Amino acid sequence: MPKLSVSEIGSKLTQAGKLQTRPLCVYGSEAIPEGVAPSTSIGSCIAKVVVTLAFHAKTPPIYVASDMPETCCGGGLAHFGFTEFNPGIKYFVSTGWKGFRSGAAEFLRANPELVEDNQKRVGKITPPGKYVVIRPCADLVDKDPGVRSVLCFGRAEQIRNMCSLVHFRSRDPFRQILVPQGASCASFVSYAAGMVENAPTDAVFVGPCDPTGNSWFPQDHLSLAIPVEIARRMAEDLESSFIIKRPSVAYPEHRAKV
Repeated sequence: MPKLSVSEIGSKLTQAGKLQTRPLCVYGSEAIPEGVAPSTSIGSCIAKVVVTLAFHAKTPPIYVASDMPETCCGGGLAHFGFTEFNPGIKYFVSTGWKGFRSGAAEFLRANPELVEDNQKRVGKITPPGKYVVIRPCADLVDKDPGVRSVLCFGRAEQIRNMCSLVHFRSRDPFRQILVPQGASCASFVSYAAGMVENAPTDAVFVGPCDPTGNSWFPQDHLSLAIPVEIARRMAEDLESSFIIKRPSVAYPEHRAKV
């Protein structure tokens, strides 16, 4: 049986989750593909641009690179492996320090030492090419430029069902689906695309687990970032799974009140 194309994978995952957003794919390239725009042409925050790409059909595919304009979020570039993290970030993410950003703090982590330890545990971040390209799966009908991962956005029930589809053929009941800490751009792209040295390669990532994006990320949605081989397996398993075999269970027409 021939392998499903990236476009077919995206189509089947859309069917599985009844998604109203576009599944996206991530890959590396040594040249800017035709029709792909720098993320900064849409906005400064890479993660917010990715969400815009999934939610709005008129948004062009995007790329991120080391030579982005200064308007690009420096933290996002670091999470994509194009720059080093600013040493002062450990204070900003935790309790603040008057010597960095006038003491501004996000209070996301208990102390700077914990942030530093987390960065060491994450390991080296390596982009898959000179350019990291993010585009709708539907763009890739006949070709696969080396897609690393697939990213979906959905409401709670949609993501729950897609997580159940992940478990349809999984052997590990506990570690196949993870909700790691980190910036939204990491949970959308870096972890699942195999860019992060110590991130598991056999798990999918639910997110974002970063409240600093709450002002723009839809409050009733979650993301599901999937390494491409797991996404392909999910697509191949769809017809045999509860979603097709028992659709009234997956998406009930009548619901009991609690």
